[in-house]
Amino acid sequence: MRYEVGGVEADKLHEECGVFGIYAPGRDVAQLTYYALYALQHRGQESAGIAVSDGKSIKCEKGVGLVAEVFQDTDKFKQLQGNMAVGHVRYATDTSELLINAQPLLVRYRNGHLAIAHNGNLINSRQLRSQLESKGSIFQATTDSEIIAHLIARSGETEIVQAIKKSLPYLRGAYTYIIMTPEKLVGIRDPYGIRPLSLGKMANGYVLSSETCAFDTVGAEFVRDIEPGELIIIDENGLHSERFAPTMRQALCAFEYIYFARPDSNLHGRNVHLVRKRLGRRLAQEHPVEADVVTGVPDSSLSAASGVAEQLGLPYEMGFIKNRYIGRTFIQPTAEIRALGVQLKLNAVRQIVEGKRVVIVDDSIIRGTTSVRIVKMLRHAGAKEVHVLITSPPVTAPCYYGINTSSQSELIAARMSVEEIRKTIDADYLGFLSEEGLLECINLPKDGFCTACFSGRYPIAPDNYALDKER
Repeated sequence: MRYEVGGVEADKLHEECGVFGIYAPGRDVAQLTYYALYALQHRGQESAGIAVSDGKSIKCEKGVGLVAEVFQDTDKFKQLQGNMAVGHVRYATDTSELLINAQPLLVRYRNGHLAIAHNGNLINSRQLRSQLESKGSIFQATTDSEIIAHLIARSGETEIVQAIKKSLPYLRGAYTYIIMTPEKLVGIRDPYGIRPLSLGKMANGYVLSSETCAFDTVGAEFVRDIEPGELIIIDENGLHSERFAPTMRQALCAFEYIYFARPDSNLHGRNVHLVRKRLGRRLAQEHPVEADVVTGVPDSSLSAASGVAEQLGLPYEMGFIKNRYIGRTFIQPTAEIRALGVQLKLNAVRQIVEGKRVVIVDDSIIRGTTSVRIVKMLRHAGAKEVHVLITSPPVTAPCYYGINTSSQSELIAARMSVEEIRKTIDADYLGFLSEEGLLECINLPKDGFCTACFSGRYPIAPDNYALDKER
């Protein structure tokens, strides 16, 4: 589990990674990938990396830390010259081997070499790994991202696209891959589309990204979302699309809209900020509390908080100030500093909340520790009442597709009723958005999302390994 000062991030859901790929001859693809990874930094802060192909070979630079930390030595870019690149930012649930698991993975095998960037989680990884090891495969990393490299190497196909297509049917779970050879860039999205991947176009090339906000950063124009079960090939011949599997059903993770994606990103034609604002309005309709002021927990809840305020006819204020300069740290704080808790990252503005009935909007309650501290902070700042509204349904089931809730015992809503949670966090009122309200606000087909963490209905049934991890 990742350690964060005060436990703020430990009580939030976390996605595995952000991926980016670019094919743009004549452009500085390494620098453009660097800028894109900045835009995707919210999807992973443990490690970052860039691999570049010059048409003959692939070179890679990666390391532990934020994008700015890994590439603070600008001389690294002198080694990264070419026509296409793959970039990656990673969130890890195990920080013990961050460097060896940093991506892109650079793989050499008898038919050449590959750079692989992966977002997601394979639920049959243990079985695949065991089968491959029994046939002589040697794994260097501890992530499931390396599995596809071994499948490609053992596919018996010399042409890379055919080797990939032959390997993908073995994979079960959530995944988007960007795989680069010296000559091609290949984008892949799993048959359920649980993780997002979009295609963009530049004047002289194409880009692939986990989120469209990266397109704006590098000056690319959004073309479309990659379809579930689709494989995109980009090379000197242009863009080519193939299907490697039929679409089982669209099952994009609903938390992309609630929390993961940046507000300026678009998913399936829906702007994330506007969806979150609708979530806030619907939340206020379902829970019309009487209060004096509305505020949100920075940053993911601010859009929803503005919607709550509009619906309730209340002023929307910045009741919290976020310290944006703590970030990731390798220095373990003392017990005294840990005791300061969430205030290292958030501080309530007394002049806004003192003597008032405050509505605080947040995106989720996972373990409950952050909610306890936020309510306590507001009361300490003089709030007369604290009403907590949550823009997601209660998270009652673990995720097996790459989010760090692999155990139901970690989830407060799996153990307690809403009233019991309210008492635990010491709120005057606690309200969650209904699943029906969530799906109506996104305004796409209701069966087009994975809502397993709310409902326990999994688009891909977890295997015994996943269930063993939960126990």
